[in-house]
Amino acid sequence: MEFEQISFEPSRLGECPLWCERTERLWWVDILQGRLWSYDPDSGQRHCHPVKARRLGSIALCEDGNLVLACDDGLYLYDPETGKQDFFVDPEPGRPENRKNDGRADPYGNFWVGTLREADYAPRGKLYRISPEGAVFTEIDGLSIPNGLAFDQSRARMYFADTRAHAIWRCDHAASGKISNRQIFATTTPPARPDGSCIDAQGNLWNAVYAGSRICQYAPDGEILQSIELPVSHPTCLAFGGPGLDRLFITSALEPVPPGQREREPLAGHVLAFDAGVKGRVEHRLNFAAASSTATSPITGERSPRTLR
Repeated sequence: MEFEQISFEPSRLGECPLWCERTERLWWVDILQGRLWSYDPDSGQRHCHPVKARRLGSIALCEDGNLVLACDDGLYLYDPETGKQDFFVDPEPGRPENRKNDGRADPYGNFWVGTLREADYAPRGKLYRISPEGAVFTEIDGLSIPNGLAFDQSRARMYFADTRAHAIWRCDHAASGKISNRQIFATTTPPARPDGSCIDAQGNLWNAVYAGSRICQYAPDGEILQSIELPVSHPTCLAFGGPGLDRLFITSALEPVPPGQREREPLAGHVLAFDAGVKGRVEHRLNFAAASSTATSPITGERSPRTLR
């Protein structure tokens, strides 16, 4: 397997690769440095976009061309052309010990995002659903590191993982946004842990196996179809992209790799790509828009467009 190095600078905790089919550009984040990156395959240009965030857990695409940023102090609407950043809503206000982690748009216009307690990863994290109107719903609690969000609309199914629990679950996912019938889909053997996921055109789930040096493709019934070894020990997430949606982009982490191992793992923390041999699906988009409210961002001092419900 030949892997192409996409990034020129390693990320402490690279995450959330996201392909925009309109601009044909790849996005990803470095959670711990609060950085937002993009890559244009045609020009080869890589750009670090200015973002106001201590931590940047995940991103999503909007219909109007903006991005949703899941920052430690809340969700923001971000214009990638101007750098304008508007506070939208914080699903978990007053919890500075927590930060946002994996997030994804579902087929019905909701944004799902998990939270975790950064100091010790105690099972105090939650999985939230935020509607286009800014209403916040707590869907699952008691999680250590909520991760692996993916939606299979044709099967009315949602997937999510708890990385510390070494498990991926699947749930029934209704058009209302509600989930039900939660059951174990797959597990990993320590130290390997399930991290970020995506869905291919056939409805198979691809998962990055953190501390496992591989990615796995699962059939809808949970059978492992293939396991692909990687030149990085801590892959974090993956996404299909490219004009044919047949390139698989993989983010990874540098920070967990011991200093003595980094020389033997020069690609740790980088974004990698390879020809997957299968096609992916276009990412769902959000219709979030700013409006006025009285809530204020603790970082920027801007007013929040939404009130929590």
